[in-house]
Amino acid sequence: MSVLKAGIAATAITLNAIALPASAGAEEAPGYRYASTDLPRSPVTLSDLDLLKKTLLFTEDDVTHLRLAGEVLSDQIEAVLDVWYGFVGANPHLIYYFTNKADGSPNTEYLARVRQRFALWIRDITAANYDQVWLDYQHEIGRRHHRIGKNEVDAAPSVDHIHFRYLVAFIYPISATVKPFLANKGHAPETVEKMYAAWTKAVILQTILWSHPYIREGDF
Repeated sequence: MSVLKAGIAATAITLNAIALPASAGAEEAPGYRYASTDLPRSPVTLSDLDLLKKTLLFTEDDVTHLRLAGEVLSDQIEAVLDVWYGFVGANPHLIYYFTNKADGSPNTEYLARVRQRFALWIRDITAANYDQVWLDYQHEIGRRHHRIGKNEVDAAPSVDHIHFRYLVAFIYPISATVKPFLANKGHAPETVEKMYAAWTKAVILQTILWSHPYIREGDF
Protein backbone atom coordinates (compact mmCIF):
# COMPACT_ATOMS: atom_id res chain seq x y z
CA MET A 1 0.00 0.00 0.00
CA SER A 2 2.80 2.43 0.86
CA VAL A 3 4.33 1.99 -2.60
CA LEU A 4 0.98 2.65 -4.24
CA LYS A 5 0.36 5.74 -2.12
CA ALA A 6 3.87 7.01 -2.81
CA GLY A 7 3.32 6.58 -6.53
CA ILE A 8 0.14 8.63 -6.36
CA ALA A 9 1.71 11.38 -4.27
CA ALA A 10 4.90 11.54 -6.34
CA THR A 11 3.32 13.32 -9.28
CA ALA A 12 1.57 16.64 -9.63
CA ILE A 13 -0.45 15.34 -12.59
CA THR A 14 -3.51 14.08 -10.74
CA LEU A 15 -7.13 14.08 -11.64
CA ASN A 16 -7.86 15.80 -8.35
CA ALA A 17 -6.23 18.86 -9.87
CA ILE A 18 -8.94 18.86 -12.54
CA ALA A 19 -12.17 20.48 -11.43
CA LEU A 20 -14.58 17.55 -11.31
CA PRO A 21 -17.99 17.70 -9.64
CA ALA A 22 -18.84 15.53 -6.68
CA SER A 23 -20.50 12.27 -7.58
CA ALA A 24 -24.27 12.26 -7.99
CA GLY A 25 -27.16 9.94 -7.47
CA ALA A 26 -28.44 7.63 -10.20
CA GLU A 27 -30.90 10.20 -11.51
CA GLU A 28 -28.01 12.67 -11.96
CA ALA A 29 -25.38 10.29 -13.33
CA PRO A 30 -25.50 10.47 -17.14
CA GLY A 31 -25.26 7.08 -18.78
CA TYR A 32 -26.08 5.06 -15.67
CA ARG A 33 -28.45 2.41 -17.02
CA TYR A 34 -28.64 -0.27 -14.38
CA ALA A 35 -31.97 -2.12 -14.73
CA SER A 36 -32.75 -0.53 -18.09
CA THR A 37 -35.05 -2.89 -19.96
CA ASP A 38 -33.40 -2.27 -23.33
CA LEU A 39 -29.93 -3.47 -22.36
CA PRO A 40 -28.67 -6.51 -24.29
CA ARG A 41 -29.01 -9.76 -22.38
CA SER A 42 -25.73 -11.07 -21.07
CA PRO A 43 -24.39 -14.08 -23.00
CA VAL A 44 -23.27 -15.43 -19.62
CA THR A 45 -26.04 -17.45 -18.00
CA LEU A 46 -27.06 -17.44 -14.37
CA SER A 47 -25.81 -21.03 -14.19
CA ASP A 48 -22.43 -19.85 -15.51
CA LEU A 49 -22.46 -17.14 -12.86
CA ASP A 50 -23.15 -19.66 -10.10
CA LEU A 51 -20.19 -21.76 -11.23
CA LEU A 52 -17.93 -18.71 -11.30
CA LYS A 53 -18.97 -17.81 -7.75
CA LYS A 54 -18.33 -21.38 -6.66
CA THR A 55 -14.87 -21.31 -8.24
CA LEU A 56 -14.08 -18.02 -6.47
CA LEU A 57 -15.23 -19.51 -3.14
CA PHE A 58 -17.77 -16.71 -3.05
CA THR A 59 -20.35 -17.56 -0.40
CA GLU A 60 -23.30 -16.04 1.43
CA ASP A 61 -20.84 -14.99 4.12
CA ASP A 62 -19.12 -12.86 1.46
CA VAL A 63 -22.46 -11.33 0.53
CA THR A 64 -23.05 -10.47 4.19
CA HIS A 65 -19.65 -8.81 4.47
CA LEU A 66 -20.14 -6.94 1.21
CA ARG A 67 -23.34 -5.48 2.65
CA LEU A 68 -21.37 -4.42 5.71
CA ALA A 69 -18.68 -2.93 3.48
CA GLY A 70 -21.37 -0.92 1.75
CA GLU A 71 -22.41 0.57 5.08
CA VAL A 72 -18.81 1.32 6.00
CA LEU A 73 -18.05 2.98 2.67
CA SER A 74 -21.30 4.90 2.27
CA ASP A 75 -19.95 8.19 3.63
CA GLN A 76 -16.42 7.66 2.28
CA ILE A 77 -17.18 7.25 -1.41
CA GLU A 78 -15.76 10.60 -2.51
CA ALA A 79 -12.54 9.91 -0.59
CA VAL A 80 -12.23 6.49 -2.25
CA LEU A 81 -12.77 8.08 -5.66
CA ASP A 82 -10.12 10.69 -4.91
CA VAL A 83 -7.61 7.89 -4.34
CA TRP A 84 -8.63 6.02 -7.49
CA TYR A 85 -8.65 9.11 -9.66
CA GLY A 86 -5.34 10.18 -8.16
CA PHE A 87 -3.87 6.82 -9.13
CA VAL A 88 -5.16 7.06 -12.69
CA GLY A 89 -4.03 10.66 -13.00
CA ALA A 90 -0.57 9.76 -11.74
CA ASN A 91 -0.09 7.32 -14.60
CA PRO A 92 -0.13 8.70 -18.17
CA HIS A 93 -0.73 5.22 -19.60
CA LEU A 94 -4.01 5.08 -17.64
CA ILE A 95 -5.20 8.65 -18.09
CA TYR A 96 -4.72 8.00 -21.82
CA TYR A 97 -8.03 6.14 -21.88
CA PHE A 98 -9.85 9.32 -20.83
CA THR A 99 -8.17 11.67 -23.28
CA ASN A 100 -9.49 13.38 -26.38
CA LYS A 101 -8.47 11.33 -29.38
CA ALA A 102 -7.72 14.45 -31.44
CA ASP A 103 -5.08 16.06 -29.21
CA GLY A 104 -4.41 13.75 -26.25
CA SER A 105 -5.74 16.18 -23.64
CA PRO A 106 -7.83 14.88 -20.70
CA ASN A 107 -11.55 15.01 -21.45
CA THR A 108 -12.88 16.53 -18.22
CA GLU A 109 -16.56 16.01 -19.06
CA TYR A 110 -15.96 12.33 -19.78
CA LEU A 111 -13.93 11.98 -16.57
CA ALA A 112 -16.70 13.61 -14.56
CA ARG A 113 -19.39 11.34 -15.98
CA VAL A 114 -17.32 8.22 -15.31
CA ARG A 115 -16.65 9.39 -11.75
CA GLN A 116 -20.38 9.75 -11.09
CA ARG A 117 -21.02 6.24 -12.35
CA PHE A 118 -18.02 4.91 -10.43
CA ALA A 119 -19.60 6.20 -7.21
CA LEU A 120 -22.76 4.26 -8.00
CA TRP A 121 -20.65 1.21 -8.83
CA ILE A 122 -19.29 1.22 -5.26
CA ARG A 123 -22.87 1.10 -4.03
CA ASP A 124 -23.84 -1.57 -6.57
CA ILE A 125 -20.90 -3.89 -5.90
CA THR A 126 -21.78 -4.03 -2.21
CA ALA A 127 -25.52 -4.40 -2.79
CA ALA A 128 -25.53 -6.82 -5.72
CA ASN A 129 -28.13 -9.58 -5.71
CA TYR A 130 -26.63 -11.44 -8.70
CA ASP A 131 -29.84 -11.76 -10.70
CA GLN A 132 -30.37 -11.38 -14.45
CA VAL A 133 -30.67 -7.59 -14.23
CA TRP A 134 -27.32 -7.37 -12.46
CA LEU A 135 -25.73 -9.81 -14.90
CA ASP A 136 -26.96 -7.85 -17.91
CA TYR A 137 -25.46 -4.65 -16.54
CA GLN A 138 -22.08 -6.30 -16.04
CA HIS A 139 -22.11 -7.16 -19.73
CA GLU A 140 -22.97 -3.55 -20.52
CA ILE A 141 -20.02 -2.36 -18.44
CA GLY A 142 -17.76 -4.76 -20.33
CA ARG A 143 -19.01 -3.37 -23.64
CA ARG A 144 -18.19 0.14 -22.46
CA HIS A 145 -14.55 -0.83 -21.98
CA HIS A 146 -14.30 -2.49 -25.40
CA ARG A 147 -14.30 -0.83 -28.82
CA ILE A 148 -17.81 -2.16 -29.49
CA GLY A 149 -19.22 0.23 -26.88
CA LYS A 150 -16.62 2.60 -25.46
CA ASN A 151 -17.62 6.28 -25.63
CA GLU A 152 -21.08 5.35 -26.93
CA VAL A 153 -23.13 6.34 -23.91
CA ASP A 154 -21.27 9.63 -23.40
CA ALA A 155 -20.69 10.50 -27.06
CA ALA A 156 -17.12 11.15 -25.93
CA PRO A 157 -14.46 11.91 -28.57
CA SER A 158 -12.01 9.74 -26.65
CA VAL A 159 -9.79 6.81 -27.60
CA ASP A 160 -11.95 3.92 -28.68
CA HIS A 161 -10.69 0.94 -26.68
CA ILE A 162 -9.35 0.02 -23.23
CA HIS A 163 -6.80 -2.75 -23.55
CA PHE A 164 -7.73 -5.95 -21.77
CA ARG A 165 -4.50 -6.16 -19.76
CA TYR A 166 -5.51 -3.12 -17.69
CA LEU A 167 -8.88 -4.59 -16.73
CA VAL A 168 -6.98 -7.42 -15.05
CA ALA A 169 -4.18 -5.27 -13.66
CA PHE A 170 -6.66 -2.86 -12.08
CA ILE A 171 -8.03 -5.58 -9.80
CA TYR A 172 -5.24 -5.04 -7.29
CA PRO A 173 -5.31 -1.24 -6.89
CA ILE A 174 -9.11 -1.17 -6.80
CA SER A 175 -8.99 -3.74 -4.01
CA ALA A 176 -5.89 -2.74 -2.03
CA THR A 177 -6.78 0.94 -1.82
CA VAL A 178 -10.19 0.17 -0.33
CA LYS A 179 -8.87 -1.79 2.64
CA PRO A 180 -7.88 1.24 4.76
CA PHE A 181 -11.36 2.69 4.27
CA LEU A 182 -12.92 -0.57 5.46
CA ALA A 183 -10.92 -0.22 8.69
CA ASN A 184 -12.10 3.32 9.41
CA LYS A 185 -15.22 2.47 11.41
CA GLY A 186 -13.72 0.51 14.30
CA HIS A 187 -14.59 -3.02 13.23
CA ALA A 188 -12.47 -5.89 14.51
CA PRO A 189 -9.47 -6.77 12.30
CA GLU A 190 -10.98 -10.13 11.38
CA THR A 191 -14.18 -8.40 10.22
CA VAL A 192 -12.17 -5.95 8.13
CA GLU A 193 -10.34 -8.88 6.56
CA LYS A 194 -13.63 -10.56 5.70
CA MET A 195 -14.97 -7.36 4.12
CA TYR A 196 -11.76 -6.98 2.16
CA ALA A 197 -11.82 -10.59 0.96
CA ALA A 198 -15.46 -10.27 -0.11
CA TRP A 199 -14.74 -6.99 -1.94
CA THR A 200 -11.75 -8.54 -3.74
CA LYS A 201 -13.74 -11.60 -4.83
CA ALA A 202 -16.52 -9.34 -6.09
CA VAL A 203 -14.05 -7.23 -8.11
CA ILE A 204 -12.53 -10.36 -9.64
CA LEU A 205 -15.98 -11.74 -10.48
CA GLN A 206 -17.05 -8.56 -12.20
CA THR A 207 -13.77 -8.26 -14.10
CA ILE A 208 -14.28 -11.77 -15.43
CA LEU A 209 -17.76 -10.80 -16.64
CA TRP A 210 -16.50 -7.54 -18.16
CA SER A 211 -13.92 -9.52 -20.13
CA HIS A 212 -16.54 -11.32 -22.24
CA PRO A 213 -16.45 -8.87 -25.19
CA TYR A 214 -12.66 -9.33 -25.38
CA ILE A 215 -12.74 -13.11 -25.61
CA ARG A 216 -13.00 -14.95 -28.89
CA GLU A 217 -16.40 -16.60 -29.33
CA GLY A 218 -16.46 -20.02 -27.75
CA ASP A 219 -13.42 -19.36 -25.53
CA PHE A 220 -15.00 -17.54 -22.57
